[in-house]
Amino acid sequence: MTNPTDDFYRHLREWFTVFMPRQRGVSPHTITACRHTWNMLLGYVAETRGVPLEHVTFSIINRACIIEFLDHMRATRSWTATTYNQRLACIRSFFRYAATAEPILAIHLADVNGVPQLKTTATPSVHYLTTGAVTALLAAPDHATKTGLRDQFFMILMYDVAARDAEMLALTVGDIDLRRLTVDLVGKGAKPRRLPITSETAAHYRRYTEVFHHDPTADQPLFFTIHGHRKTRMSDDNVGRFVRHHASTARESCTEIPEKVHPHMLRHSRAMHLYQAGMPLALITEWLGHTDPETTLIYAHADTEMKRRALAKTTVGTASPPAVPMWHDRDDIIRRLCGLTT
Repeated sequence: MTNPTDDFYRHLREWFTVFMPRQRGVSPHTITACRHTWNMLLGYVAETRGVPLEHVTFSIINRACIIEFLDHMRATRSWTATTYNQRLACIRSFFRYAATAEPILAIHLADVNGVPQLKTTATPSVHYLTTGAVTALLAAPDHATKTGLRDQFFMILMYDVAARDAEMLALTVGDIDLRRLTVDLVGKGAKPRRLPITSETAAHYRRYTEVFHHDPTADQPLFFTIHGHRKTRMSDDNVGRFVRHHASTARESCTEIPEKVHPHMLRHSRAMHLYQAGMPLALITEWLGHTDPETTLIYAHADTEMKRRALAKTTVGTASPPAVPMWHDRDDIIRRLCGLTT
């Protein structure tokens, strides 16, 4: 007879390492978000149930446990209804996988499916830059240097096609067609889409490749770092660092740039600017590679709220965030229990 604890972590390990990345083609960012959810849930179980992490089973993580965990996080971490539902969806996804892999576990899936979602009334906020702020940010890198040239072209291309960070880092030299002025992106779920680029972006591409791709081949990563004399794809951490750096530089001359700037804001900014320029939401949905058209409605709602705030001219204060539990975002929990450590 197999150990129920072994069954739990075996399925969890296979869900993270096989099902999501290989069978479903889930993006690394989604996998990271799911790992954080399970880190928090397992940490909560260990703290409140007094169960050592290595002894957790399917039976322990039942409906009551999950509801208590989600309610606890709403109270201590100020989770919105949207965040609550996203974390619940991640937990349910694993139980669905486990029940499919081993039908006897369907009883646990039925129990977890009894956890109700919260009604969402507020539309998620969209953090984007004004056109003036984007202009200042794109002009901040010193393109006379190699890294400045790379950083500037990366941000220009990312904004032009409203790409996700992972989509940018997956690009190869052959994905950009200068004759047609297009770029081929691979989005979530390995879904491809072809988007137009401007002639100005194409000119920046030529300058970039003259410096970084002297003898290019179509399958070379477009943005790379050198490791062991080999070109490897640039990391998203590196992108985040140089975007923050150039935002800090641009803020000295442009007060419209907020204190916190991250790469995904370029995607949001382009989508918002396209909407404000009159592009239909249906076309923006295709442009962004959204599977659900409802997702794109955030730009319409955000634009309406922006106008409403301008009329009201009010300032909303924010409360200080609660303390972060000591086990929050502990990647080592999942990695150790699922045997993912190297």
